[in-house]
Amino acid sequence: MNRRNILLSSVALAAAMVSPMALAEQPIHLIVPYAPGGPLDVTARMLAERVRPTLGTVIVENKPGAGGNIGVDAIAKSKPDGKTIGLAAVATNAINPWLYKKLPFDPAKDFVGITQMVTVPNVLVVNAAKAQKLGINSVDDLVAYAKANPGKLSYGSGGNGSAGHLAGEMLKQGLDIDVVHIPYRGASPAQLALLAGEVDFNIDNLAAASANIQSGKLKALAVTTANESKLLPGIPPLSNTLKGFAIDTWWGLIAPAGTPAEVIETLNKAFTEALKDPETQKRFASLMAEPAPSSVQQFNDFMAAERTKYEPIVKASGASVD
Repeated sequence: MNRRNILLSSVALAAAMVSPMALAEQPIHLIVPYAPGGPLDVTARMLAERVRPTLGTVIVENKPGAGGNIGVDAIAKSKPDGKTIGLAAVATNAINPWLYKKLPFDPAKDFVGITQMVTVPNVLVVNAAKAQKLGINSVDDLVAYAKANPGKLSYGSGGNGSAGHLAGEMLKQGLDIDVVHIPYRGASPAQLALLAGEVDFNIDNLAAASANIQSGKLKALAVTTANESKLLPGIPPLSNTLKGFAIDTWWGLIAPAGTPAEVIETLNKAFTEALKDPETQKRFASLMAEPAPSSVQQFNDFMAAERTKYEPIVKASGASVD
C-alpha cells in the first residue's frame, strides 16, 4: 500500500470512529410514528431525557399517519449519519409489511436496529358489568359461552389488521369459537366501545388497559405472553388455554440502513445503559412497559423473526389495506 492510500485509509478510519461527544455536537432527532401522548411517545421522551448526559439533546418528533408508515418512511429516507433515528413497533415493522399492499419502504432492507426498547403484554379484557351478567370470570367461561351462543359475543380492535384484530382471529381459530370482530378507528375508540358495552371483549395492550382494570371497569381474563407477566400477577397466560399462543406489543429504536456500524454501537451503548437504569425501569413500569435492552444483532434478528411470525397470521385474517 503506497503512502497516499495509507493516508486515505487513516482518514476513513478516523471518520468512522464516533464518540458520544461527537454525536452530542448536534441534536439527534428521534421520530415517533404515532401521535403524542401514547405509550410509545411517552417512553421515547423518557428515554431521550435519560441519554442526554451521553448523547446530548434528543428531539422527539411525532409523525403519525397511515398506521405508522409515514413516520417510519421518514426514518428510512433520512441521512444515515446517526442524527435521525426512530421507533419501530410490532405494527410498523412486523404487521404492516403483510397488511399493506404497497409500502414506501422495505422493512427488511431499509433499517438497522439499535436496540429493542420495551415489551408490553397484551391482555384479554371484558366489560366488567357484562362479565358479571353473563357469568364470565375466566377464559374457559368465555369459550363455554361463545360455544353455547355462536355469534353472540363480539370483540373490538383498533382496525382491520391491528394487533388486537389479529390476536382475536388467532383466538377464534385456535379455540374454534364464533365471535364477531368489530373494527374501530384506533385503539382508544375500541376501548371506549368496550367500556360502553358496545362490544364484549378486546385484546389490548396492558399499558392502555391497566387504568380501567385497576378501576374495576374492565376485567382481565388472561395475558397474551407465553408465561404469566410480573406486571399483572395472578392473571394466567392465554397459552394455558391455547398452547403456544403468544403475542406481545413491542417497540424499539432503529436507524436508516447505511448508518455506520460504529455510530450504531455508540447509540446502542447509550440507550441500553439508560434502559437498564433503575429509575428508567421504575418509570416504564408505571406505564406497564418492561424495558428490553438488546444488542444490535439481537434486535435485528428479533424484528426478522417477528415479520416471519406475522405473515401467516395476517394472511389468514384476510385483512388488507390498499
